[in-house]
Amino acid sequence: MSGERAHHRQRRNSSSVSMDSAPDSRASSPSNKLRLSQKKRRSRSTNRTASESNTEMKGWLLKWTNYVKGYQRRWFVLSNGVLSYYLDQSEVHLASRGSITLKAAVIEHVDPCTFAISDSSKQLSFRVKAETEAERQTWITSIELAKGAKMPAADKENPAPTEVKMIRNRRTRVPDKPHYPLSLWTLMKNCIGKDLSKIPMPINFNEPLSMLQRLVEDYEYSDVLDIAASCSDECEQLAYLAAFTVSAYATAETRINKPFNPLLGETYECDRTDDLGWRCLTEQVSHHPPITALHCESKEWVSWQQFSLTSKFRGKYLQVNPVGGAFVSFPATGRRYFYRRVTTTVNNIIVGKLWVDLEGQLEIVGSNAAKGYKCILNYIPYSYFGREEQRSIKGVVLNPKNEAKWLLRGTWNDKVEIAPVLHTSGPAKNPSYTTGEYRVAWQRRPAAPDSDKYYNLPVFACQLNEPEEGVAPTDSRLRPDQRCMEEGAWDESNREKLRLEEKQRAVRKQQELKEKQAIAEGRPFSAYKPMWFKLERVEGSTEFMHVSKNTYWQAKAAQDWSGCPNIF
Repeated sequence: MSGERAHHRQRRNSSSVSMDSAPDSRASSPSNKLRLSQKKRRSRSTNRTASESNTEMKGWLLKWTNYVKGYQRRWFVLSNGVLSYYLDQSEVHLASRGSITLKAAVIEHVDPCTFAISDSSKQLSFRVKAETEAERQTWITSIELAKGAKMPAADKENPAPTEVKMIRNRRTRVPDKPHYPLSLWTLMKNCIGKDLSKIPMPINFNEPLSMLQRLVEDYEYSDVLDIAASCSDECEQLAYLAAFTVSAYATAETRINKPFNPLLGETYECDRTDDLGWRCLTEQVSHHPPITALHCESKEWVSWQQFSLTSKFRGKYLQVNPVGGAFVSFPATGRRYFYRRVTTTVNNIIVGKLWVDLEGQLEIVGSNAAKGYKCILNYIPYSYFGREEQRSIKGVVLNPKNEAKWLLRGTWNDKVEIAPVLHTSGPAKNPSYTTGEYRVAWQRRPAAPDSDKYYNLPVFACQLNEPEEGVAPTDSRLRPDQRCMEEGAWDESNREKLRLEEKQRAVRKQQELKEKQAIAEGRPFSAYKPMWFKLERVEGSTEFMHVSKNTYWQAKAAQDWSGCPNIF
């Protein structure tokens, strides 16, 4: 991506026409599928604030790149009289990939949805396409306002929308991590063979995020889910869904600090409907064992999870074994899929450079309208004598007849490519596949050059703990030890962490005492019940899972937090 930016900068300096040649993670996808995904996202991805003195607008448009790649989706920003574009929203804090000063710009109407804009010399030009005539008119209106020119005549049949939809200007980093020396061996020698989730640890090993927030990071690359939702073929949809599950591990290679263990009743909301099109809620529904429930929804898909883990320190390495699973449903087609996570191992805990590896088989199983479809995805562990590239993944999508229809390949820290299977030959235990052309289904966004100074957090993760008004009093953003750590007050953070843990133990002991008294007196005792989730039996299974009560967002709208526990 940095090469593309330099390429555009060079062409701007030589006053040539801007021709974006960057590879896009969906560049080789069928154009109709890409446009369908864009069609669903476009209406919710536009921010417009109109005034005579300062016209601003942000949103997705299709930009003409070249005759090979055609139109590609780009994030456009109109601000302070300049129209700029980026590959996506995460790049807004970086240099743009192209920009035009609008003071003397010329607008050319191409067709009902397309227009071109050129600088005064007409040597730098953007040819862009909106989804609808109304949206095109809105962009043109805002550009004309930014130029200070006379407003064009209104389109009577397709008037520009009057609704103002704001996209929040979010931060792109957190404060740098301070240096606090700690004797690792002194602390860890008494932890060998024990479950680390039950051992009080200083924040020196943490990052300023809760486990609730870390789970929400699974949806950073939700655009892959949007494309999956647009797939009419079950197997192709499953291939994109598999690529999405890999994206959850994008930063595992460099994120060696552990998140804060959530307190019982702690919650976290993430509402990104303004720019990403989804909103999510998580809650710590159990303390022993620690269990987190999650519900995330958009217009095209719904996802819910129940997550727990066990961890063991083995001296040289730390092994984290996930418990629970996740569902993804596409309501438009009635297809539903289920999968579980793989094992994570942190190596060289005591001596040497820490490094992370993933291993295991992830199986995505379809149900309802997708019954019989499945994807088998293998995370190949590192081996000194192995032939595979480190951090490799390989997968195959099978139809109800157990026939291979799509293949996946790549690395879990970089990108995943998919290709349709055209022919299968050889024995069933070791088949050979002839495939069509591979295309990128997911690719990791590059980290900021100085992200190692702030826990190697990507931009999306930096935004998760940003203060926000109107959230529940149990929200992770309000957790004092976590906030103190982010702000660099580590001594205060350790004191707050100890206070919160002691408060939680006292509450738990009080609950246990009440339970014993109830049993002794022969009367029923009401066990702890989560605020926003309820335990239900999974359809077609004997297992139970916490699912959303669908009451949180109504409570937030009314600012009614009367039932929330006092945990901080």
